[in-house]
Amino acid sequence: MKKFVQFFKDSIAELKKVVWPSQAEVASSTKVVIVSTFIFAVVLGVVDFLLLTGMDVLFR
Repeated sequence: MKKFVQFFKDSIAELKKVVWPSQAEVASSTKVVIVSTFIFAVVLGVVDFLLLTGMDVLFR
C-alpha cells in the first residue's frame, strides 16, 4: 500500500513540474493540425483519383 501512495505522491510532484501551454498556444497548434490534415486529405484524394483514373484507362 505504501508503494501505491508513493506512486501518486510522485505523480503529483511530477505534474507540478510540467510547463503547460497557454490557451493561445493550444489554439495555434490546433489550427496547424486541422489545416495540415485538410491539406493531406486533399493530396490523398487527388492521388486516389489519379490512380483510379489510371487503372480505369489501363484496364479498358
